[in-house]
Amino acid sequence: MSKTAGRSQTRFVCQSCGESFLRWEGQCRACQAWNSLVETAVRTEPSSARRAMASGIDGAVETHRLADAGEADRGRLRIGIAELDRVLGGGLVPGSVVLVGGEPGIGKSTLLLQAAAGVAAAVGPERVVYATGEESASQVRLRADRLGLLAGPAGGIRIAAESSIDRIAGLAIDEPAPALLVVDSIQTATVDELDGPAGSVGQVRAAALRLMEVAKPNGIAVVLVGHVTKDGSIAGPKTLEHLVDAVLTLDGERYAAVRLLRATKNRFGSTEEVGVFEMGESGLREVSDPARAFLAEHDGPAPGSVVAPTLEGSRPLLVEVQALVAPGPGGTPRRTTSGVDANRVSLLVAVLGRRAGIGLGSHDVYVNLAGGLTVDEPGLDLPLAIALASSLRDRPVAADTVAIGEVGLLGELRTVSGLDRRLREAVRLGFRRAIVPRGARGAAAPDIPGLEIVAVGGLRDAIDAALSGGPERSGRVAVGSGRC
Repeated sequence: MSKTAGRSQTRFVCQSCGESFLRWEGQCRACQAWNSLVETAVRTEPSSARRAMASGIDGAVETHRLADAGEADRGRLRIGIAELDRVLGGGLVPGSVVLVGGEPGIGKSTLLLQAAAGVAAAVGPERVVYATGEESASQVRLRADRLGLLAGPAGGIRIAAESSIDRIAGLAIDEPAPALLVVDSIQTATVDELDGPAGSVGQVRAAALRLMEVAKPNGIAVVLVGHVTKDGSIAGPKTLEHLVDAVLTLDGERYAAVRLLRATKNRFGSTEEVGVFEMGESGLREVSDPARAFLAEHDGPAPGSVVAPTLEGSRPLLVEVQALVAPGPGGTPRRTTSGVDANRVSLLVAVLGRRAGIGLGSHDVYVNLAGGLTVDEPGLDLPLAIALASSLRDRPVAADTVAIGEVGLLGELRTVSGLDRRLREAVRLGFRRAIVPRGARGAAAPDIPGLEIVAVGGLRDAIDAALSGGPERSGRVAVGSGRC
């Protein structure tokens, strides 16, 4: 054996944070997790080999001018699913590694099988490889048959029921060279050189590195499926998310039809876009009118319900904010939220009591966004406050009214970005009245044909305008002096 050959050693690696130790300990000294150290074989290079590489014995490092580096732009690989292409920034970039996470049963494998079918239709089925370590080839075929994909080009996709990354990497360099490689899932993949179990920190990190080494020089788009932990984060070391080029998350209520696809990291596009799908018998379908997908159906106006025009990336979405205020039985009142930040709701409860004369301190408060959507933008403050006041006073807001704006601690209102785009979408869906903050320094609100805009400066005025139906609906109206 050569003196520079690597030698195998064992380390005890923490499965929570990835820190390694020479001997087993009951508690990880780095993250304080108990019983998280697992013995893992690691391969180390002798110091002579490291010195040789550092001194450039194996060859000098080449540099290039930035403008001349790499090949000309080969263009993105269009998947053919418009919502997925939107979230990716226009399609898959050749040579990129994308990680898709989500809860069990949410539809990750279904989405990626449909994506593989879309790519197969564009570049040929022989250039798409689907490697699965969780299912057999016959099980994947059954799912494809249920989705109605076998009759098309997807029937020729190459399926590999394999968990060894070394064998999967061998498939990636076979002829014809694949344009897309799907690995389902990265937690079941193993690297032959390591002795740790599948899903361990060492195996997940090494498997992702091996796939990245295959993808980059060969121009192969690699998509990995990732499991999630109890708190909703992607399982495995945090370095996994740092290694990949994009991290997509598929979420939604498991027993509801709507699914949302978001990018929490994207080196080649925006992280603010959202894709909206609906789960059906034939798989995930794109929602034809996403702006309407999160509006609940009512027989008439309901107290505690306000529609807010939100903005997800470049796409306006109208979402119904629902609030229920009930007298508390005594003691500490309950604050239950779904889809919004609980701390933000508590802050609005305090501002309503202090600045608008609406005391909710002794009441139980329940807040929900219809359709399972999660929104964290500050523009949801005003519709939340109006919904709480509407529920407390048992007075509904007019069904054709929307509201949007940020609420400050002094009860003042601040405008939000993309207001014009939000309001135009509201008009398209049949809304005729909007309660918005007055622009900074008296700037005029946007002029939207067919929409009466009530521009207010304070929270109290906004609530009065919403619950009273507002003044005569004839053109633009400005209400309030600015501070409550």
